[in-house]
Formats: sequence, structure tokens, C-alpha cells
Amino acid sequence: MDDLDDIEDAFGMGGEDDVRVLRDLPPQVGTHQNTKAYNLAKHEAADAMKDSKGTCPGEQILPGKQSIWVKTFGCAHNVSDSEYMAGQLQAYGYQLVDESADADLWLVNTCTVKNPSQDAMSTVLKTGKENGKALLVAGCVPQGEKGAKDLDGLSVIGVTQIDRVVEAVEETLKGHTVHMLQKKALPRLDLPKVRRNKLVEVLPLSTGCLGACTYCKTKHARGELGSYDPETLVERVKTAVADGVTEIWMSSEDTGAYGRDIGTSLADLLGRILAVLPEDGRCMLRLGMTNPPFMLEQLGAISAAMRHPCVFSYLHVPVQAASDKVLDAMNREYTVKQFHHVADALLASVPDFQLATDIICGFPGETEEDFDQTMELVRKYKFAHLHISQFYPRPGTPAARMKRVPTKAVKARSRKLSLLSAEWDPYRGMVGSIQRVWISDTAADGHHLVGRTKNYVQVLVPPAEGLMGTSVQFEITGASRWSVRGVVLGPWAIPDSAAAPPPGTSTWPAQSYGRQPAGETTVGSATVGSSSNGCGASTCCQVPGAAEGVATSDSVTADVSDGGCGSSTCCQTEPVAQRSADSRCSGEAAVGQPVHADIDGVVGSSILHGKTPQPEQEGGLQALHQVSSGSWMLRDWLLPMGIVVGLFGMLLASLQILSS
Repeated sequence: MDDLDDIEDAFGMGGEDDVRVLRDLPPQVGTHQNTKAYNLAKHEAADAMKDSKGTCPGEQILPGKQSIWVKTFGCAHNVSDSEYMAGQLQAYGYQLVDESADADLWLVNTCTVKNPSQDAMSTVLKTGKENGKALLVAGCVPQGEKGAKDLDGLSVIGVTQIDRVVEAVEETLKGHTVHMLQKKALPRLDLPKVRRNKLVEVLPLSTGCLGACTYCKTKHARGELGSYDPETLVERVKTAVADGVTEIWMSSEDTGAYGRDIGTSLADLLGRILAVLPEDGRCMLRLGMTNPPFMLEQLGAISAAMRHPCVFSYLHVPVQAASDKVLDAMNREYTVKQFHHVADALLASVPDFQLATDIICGFPGETEEDFDQTMELVRKYKFAHLHISQFYPRPGTPAARMKRVPTKAVKARSRKLSLLSAEWDPYRGMVGSIQRVWISDTAADGHHLVGRTKNYVQVLVPPAEGLMGTSVQFEITGASRWSVRGVVLGPWAIPDSAAAPPPGTSTWPAQSYGRQPAGETTVGSATVGSSSNGCGASTCCQVPGAAEGVATSDSVTADVSDGGCGSSTCCQTEPVAQRSADSRCSGEAAVGQPVHADIDGVVGSSILHGKTPQPEQEGGLQALHQVSSGSWMLRDWLLPMGIVVGLFGMLLASLQILSS
């Protein structure tokens, strides 16, 4: 399931909120033909109403003259669906309102992932009935739970029927009950659309998934994977850029699975999209949630994309549990070791990378020992974004038939994990740095604008005229657990390469990752940073947060793109003391012998375990690898140049001896 933090980021905490549409916001119409078609249909409907004999259960109404309130629960994909439905309704003439009391009809787009979301939906529907509102229910609940009691007597529309929302609304307002749940081809992406945030394009790559997690009902609603063709998605990106958006969120139930049903891949799509984004970085791309199995197959391409100046260095990779036994019961199709491999590779190869993950506490069969393993994984990575859920049995899922962990124990584990997550201060090391910040929203407190750094850290920006929708040079002066704050120094200008690092390169101090406080003993290190701020040591590179000057005794080189340090011996992905035994490079790689994580064209599976890299999926990688081709060329001539310099030094020394 696509990351629920999408909604927390966009709408505030809680996982759901209204699709806010300003009354004066013009519809984002995909084609003029669509608008003409809606106008023609509207006039035909009006003519038909003139001849009506009053057979409708309710009073005669003129379609397109009523007001509608849209409520959205769930993930970014649901937000996109709501935006498309709102766009069609507005293009037809309906008025979209912010206040539910002002609306003639409530359009409620639902989520079936978690019980709390469904409980909140039930409350909204009950309130609507009590206030005499016409109700139309969309989304995953009516599609996946056709017998839900909350839906008795209500109009419903399925996830692939959103292009018929005008018809559904019209019939519901007449007093009819409609059921549009038949599954069909994917809705077109060139339909009229009203963005909740005019600066953010939520781009659905596909619907459905290839997994079969035992606890999830999303597949009941969204079905098997259905991907949009790359050309359609690229055209949608071009339209969004022309509309002036500054962020494009790639969304689906599993972004990494994109294209497997149509003979393409996420790697190929990334190459195509990056080729059409503005080179000045005014429009940033954010990848949605990607499960570990598909990350393993495309790790090199995704890592390269994360280093691109037009891509946020942030990714949501849900682990759910750190026990292989529990993962097997969940049918998650990966091991804990594989998650470590993905996480460590990204952290080693992408400067200032931020990793988000999900944990389910109290899954059936989870023991205290299993939970302790999850606690250890969280201690290791110190996730800045950790989404904790207590297990809720979803009716109709295999997990609902499994023996449950006592509720008291589930709550205790959730509380324990929350307290652990609150112990660290992930952004303290950013204080004093200067960052490029993209400003695209307003904070819930009403006193700040909201921006994002290259690695998607939330920035509270003092409001000022003309800042919204721009990127600025920003000095960070303070940090909290969830965000940073500071002052705007001026508009962002693409720096001269001789005077400043390239766009998107952070000046974030090394200890910002919080792996280990400076000054503590460690037996290993790693570089995270570009060639301009890497250590360039001849012996070792420091892990973020590790004490400076500590020599390493075992190592793995993370010499990838411009995130490598150029070490002649080793770089390690994190302090040895904090790594699990199976993630240390022993056996296959002798101490001091680099195991290169060549992301250029291979998976890079040797980063941690010394395994033989497997060829990555072909196609779409050339554009991504061009991002780092310069640094690979640099590495290619560094060694012979070093040899020449060394021989020259020996010659000078010999001449000096002879002259003396």
C-alpha cells in the first residue's frame, strides 16, 4: 500500500483530511476536448430536464448547479483519485466547497487499510445521514467490502469508475441509489483535475499490486497490478510542469512493481521522466513507497535517481517487522537481511539520504524475541520517519484467522517502539548549514510556510510575499524532532561550480545521521557525501556521526557516483559495532580490499555481503547513469594519475639523494 505518510505530509497528522479546493481555483483541464464534452453533456442534461415528467424520487434539479464537499481518507493514490473526481465535477459546473455544512452532496473517498480510517469513515457517513446530505461513497471500502453495513442504501462508485463520477453524482442528487463497482480499464490521466495543492501533482503510476500480504485488503479493492504506459505518464508530467507544479509525487500501491505487467520497469520510467524535467530543479520528483523485493532488482537505478538534483533523496521502504518468522507469516516475500541490504546500500550511495519505514506491532505469532529484533533494527537505522501501527485484523484476510497477540501486549510494544523513536534528534546536525529549500505549502499553525530540503526534511519558513512555489537559499538555525527552521537568505541561484557545490548538494555535517555520537570509539567508517565534501582519505572515510581519525579494520567500499570518498582502502556503511554480524564483510572480501558497489548497470548487491552482482533490468538506465558518468570517469583516471604522481615523487627523492 502506498505510504500513508503522503497524507500526513500533505494534510497534517492523522492520515486523512478534506481535499481542500479553493473556490477561485481554476480546473486543471487535460484537454480542451474534455471541457467541450462536459459542456455538451451538461446542456443535453438540461434539455432533458425540461421534458422531465417528475419521475425522480426527489424534486427536479438542474444537474451541475449543486455544491459538493469532498472528503478523502487514505493514501496518495486516493488523493489523486479525489483530485480527478473533483476536476470532472467542477468542469461540469458543480461548486466545490470547503465546509461540509454548505454542500448538497458529500463525496467520501474511503480507505480500507486500517480500522481507524474506516471507523472515521463510518462517523462521517452517520453525520451526513443525520444532516440529510446526499452521500456518494468512493474508494477501497465499497470496492473491497461490498457487504459493509455502513454502505446500506448509499450510492457507491469503484476505484476504476472515477471517470463516471459526474453520472454518479447526478443520479444520487436525483434520489437514486447507484452502484458502479464493475472493474474496467484504468481511468484516463487526461481527465479534468483539481489539485488539492496547485503546486503538487500526484501522479498514479498504476493501480493494484503483485503481492499477497496476509493482513492487507487493498488488493481486494485495487486488484492485480495495472500500469499506465510510460508515454501517458511522461505526457502527464509535461502537463504538470507546464502548469507550474514544483513537486511531482509518483504514487501507487507499490511503486517498484511498476511496469512488470506491460514489459517495462520503474528504472525505464525514471529515465524518461528525468529527461523532461527542467534542469534547474524548479520541479522535484518524489518516489512513492517501494517494497524491498522490487528494490532489490532495481537498486542501482533507484540509487542513481536519488542522487539526481531533481529527485528528493527520500524513500519509504516498509519493513513491517525484523523477524523472518513474522515476515513469512505476513507473506512479505523478503528477508530481514534483504531489507538491511537495501537500506545500507541507499544510505551508503546517496548523500544525506533519508529512509522511512513502517512497523506493525503485535502481528499474530509475534513473540517478545521477535519484537526485540524489530527494536534492534530501529536502533540501528534511527529512522527519522517511522510509522507504527498496531495490528488490526481486517475481515476477509488470512491474518484475521490467525491467533492474535493479546491486545495489552500489542499496545505495550507500540508504546515501547514510539518511546524509542522519540529518543533521537535526527536533524540536530543540520543546524548551521545552508540548504536549498523548495516551498510548496502552508503549515497547519498558519504562521509558517512549509518547504523541503533535497532529502525531504520539513522546513518551517517565515512567511513572506512571493516565496510560495519558489526555491530559496535557507540557513537552518534550529531543529526539532519533526522539522527544522531558520531564515531565508535569498532566492536560489544555480551556483558556479568553482564557488559552491552543485544544486541539491547538502552542506549537512556528517554527524547529522545520528548513527553514533562524535568522540565514541568505533571500528569502522563510511562516507556519505559528494566528492566536494567527502573525506578523500587514503585510509578510511568517516561514517556520519563517527569519531574523526579512527582507523578502520574491516571495510566495504561504497565508491559510487559522486558519493564515494576515493579511499584507497575502505569505506564502511556504518560503525562496525552497530552492524549485525551477517552484514559485515567477512569471508568473501579480505580486510582492506575494497568491494566496490558499482551501481552503474548492476544491482550493487556486493555492498554489504560480498555477493556477486546480478545484472539489473535493462532499459531506462542510460539517462540515470549519465547523472554520475562524470564521477566514474574521474575514478577511472585517478588511479593512473596517482601512480604517475608517486613515481614522480620517487624520482625527485632519488635526485635529492644523489645531489647530496
